[in-house]
Amino acid sequence: MEEKKNPILRTDQLQTFYVLDMQGTQKIIKAVNDVNLNIYENEIYGIAGESGCGKTTLLKALFADIVPPLRLIGGKVYYRVNGKDEIEATALSAEEKRKLRLEFISNVPQGCMSVLNPVLKVKETYKDFIASHVREQSRREEIFDRAHKQILEFGLPKNVLDVYPHQLSGGMRQRVTVALAALMKPRIMIGDEPTTALDVVVQRGVIQMLKEIQKKLKNTIVIVSHDMGVQANIADRIGIMYAGKIVEESTAERIFDRPLHPYTQFLIHSLPKLGDKTIRGSVPGSPPSLADLPDGCPFHPRCPKVMEICRRQMPDFSYPDENHKVACWLMEEGKHGQAA
Repeated sequence: MEEKKNPILRTDQLQTFYVLDMQGTQKIIKAVNDVNLNIYENEIYGIAGESGCGKTTLLKALFADIVPPLRLIGGKVYYRVNGKDEIEATALSAEEKRKLRLEFISNVPQGCMSVLNPVLKVKETYKDFIASHVREQSRREEIFDRAHKQILEFGLPKNVLDVYPHQLSGGMRQRVTVALAALMKPRIMIGDEPTTALDVVVQRGVIQMLKEIQKKLKNTIVIVSHDMGVQANIADRIGIMYAGKIVEESTAERIFDRPLHPYTQFLIHSLPKLGDKTIRGSVPGSPPSLADLPDGCPFHPRCPKVMEICRRQMPDFSYPDENHKVACWLMEEGKHGQAA
């Protein structure tokens, strides 16, 4: 195994819950529940799982975007900004976060229209974005000039900044949003379902653009997608998330060639295969409510290989090899720490 450097982004027993007031009764949604991640420089890290498993909430925490009703219940998020010293992202002030969110970490949100103002030309959205992060007028102009060059580098039409969002196709709007997130050459880019609602041909274009950005900047991209086909095409490593926890993590190649957690196996085996006309199976049952999680392993009510211990206790991680960890009682390689 290649020696790992210090992670550029890591979490330590991260717990971020939605705390809701339901007519005087408090309801707690355990969206991210004791997650430990180590994400390294110059890699694309994928987070996969069904809708409602906590993926988007985890991204919000990684972006240090924790606002009510979402609360940091426990744990921490750390950034390694200068390559040496860690800072606790979850303890930063609003002003400190603002400074980081242009050059160190940027976000590609789910739905490009949450970024692009429909009544303004794209260039005005760019200018507003730059102004919200940069105080000096001369530097704002310098960055906006860079935007014109960047548009051409990414193969976008040279007049794309001079039109309104509705004049662009959905795929083109998404690519413009990705370009905006990459404008200041951030060390980390976080993408929440960046290919959702796009057809497969357009998806491929967005994926290829992200890969080109990562290759050029040698930065880190964290991408959430429930589509395992997307993960197979872009991710170097993948964390499989279920009911607020990471239940398996390995290289993309290993995840697809040798999935070990029963949940991961269902996700992989449900994918269509070229020339295979057999009916593909899906995960049985329904995901648990994050407000009322079952005891033990949260997957046990749906698992065809469930054992009695699964109903009582969450398994620790086992490590089949140095690049692979899985939280499942079916594994016998030994237990080494809490399931993330």
